[in-house]
Amino acid sequence: MVLTRFPRAPLTEGPTPIRSLDRLSTHLGAELNGVRLFVKRDDVGPVGLGGNKLRKLEFLLGQALAERADTVITVGALQSNHARLTAAAAARMGLACELFLTRSVPRDDADYTGNGNRLLQDLFGARIHLLPGEADSLAEAEARADMLRSQGRRVCVFPSGGSSPLGCLGYAACALEILEQAGNLGLSFARIVVPNGSSGTHAGLAAGLAAAGRDPVLAQSYTVLAPEAEARATTLAKARDTLALIGGGLTLADDSIRVDGAHRGPGYGVPTEGMREAVRLMARTEGLLLDPVYSGKAFAGLLHDVRTGTYAWGETVLFVMTGGVPGLFAYRQDFAEA
Repeated sequence: MVLTRFPRAPLTEGPTPIRSLDRLSTHLGAELNGVRLFVKRDDVGPVGLGGNKLRKLEFLLGQALAERADTVITVGALQSNHARLTAAAAARMGLACELFLTRSVPRDDADYTGNGNRLLQDLFGARIHLLPGEADSLAEAEARADMLRSQGRRVCVFPSGGSSPLGCLGYAACALEILEQAGNLGLSFARIVVPNGSSGTHAGLAAGLAAAGRDPVLAQSYTVLAPEAEARATTLAKARDTLALIGGGLTLADDSIRVDGAHRGPGYGVPTEGMREAVRLMARTEGLLLDPVYSGKAFAGLLHDVRTGTYAWGETVLFVMTGGVPGLFAYRQDFAEA
């Protein structure tokens, strides 16, 4: 798989580390059923507090810079990690940034509306457009882009989560990175686990695995946004589009994508007890921070599957930590001790 023909903005600094969860494993003991857990630290990065969206933005902003854009616009929920990192990366590249943010989560407390990612989006200098939850934010963003273009500006619009086929290349490249690291560490992962929101992280991994001659089922996600069937269909379509962009005539079978919807809870951004347990457990045993919207629910799903015997004794599982730590400050009240 050759991705050098795609322009790429320098937003990451080499492979993110993989480490074993030794203290968590000791704490859980027999609950792990002999499964070995590892994490890939995609929550770290040199821009905007890091996170998985930087991998996507490398390709999206690379193309924008190649087209001599002066402005980027994107969309997301009020506490969008993608919006925060787009604003940070745009500042790093010297581009203007505008964000169209929807009130997609049913809460209006001061922590949620003014802290976490919302605070950082302002600090990074983005122009914010607040919309009701039911608004078509992408249509609003495209209309704004057309207006700016009529004034002579050069504008690129990124989709939710940066999860276009071009953005998904970031996780196609990550799949190769994981395979190389696993080989160097003498590991063979039975599963690579990620959260699934806009589906681009899972889709990119599946496409990258297929392009590398590996089974795309190696990647699995837990949906935190769309219902299971919808998330699976979206992920499959994006993975196929990403493979088409990579080239080589490869495709994916209908059963190539595994998505679990059992840990989504009542809806996107709505806390669950499993998420709270996962966040606290990782923090108190490993000193690592999961976020309340994406990785917290996905890790809760992984813990459930390990505890219920989904994996065989001795199998090794990799959890990709996708970031989103600023969201913890927006959800402060949900972690208040009784």
